[in-house]
Amino acid sequence: MLKSAWLIASGLALITVMTLAVSRKTDELDPLKVAPDTHKLLFENRFLRVIEAKVPAGGQEPRHSHPHGLTVYLADYDVEIKTIPDDKLTRARRKFGTVSWSEAVVHEVRNVGESDSHAIRVELK
Repeated sequence: MLKSAWLIASGLALITVMTLAVSRKTDELDPLKVAPDTHKLLFENRFLRVIEAKVPAGGQEPRHSHPHGLTVYLADYDVEIKTIPDDKLTRARRKFGTVSWSEAVVHEVRNVGESDSHAIRVELK
């Protein structure tokens, strides 16, 4: 009985430590913290957070993370995306008025086009 209680307590402690570590890592890569000049908080509650991102042509977003969510593109622009940790490089054309879903990601984004980017990101908590 005592051994079972110890195992349960140890398991709960381990889960708590892992959750805090993941939360802290995600917090360090919050785009509002690492790119405050290009990212602005529009709305937040206990269910979701809405971020506006504007990156000038030739500009870059440093390494940051997003939970799963959707993005609404409010301009036509071209980006180069480097995902972490695999360092996969992808080019994409964003079109005004389109919406995309993405899973949680850590990435760096560079605006490689000739026009400024503008997007609204709705992140689920």
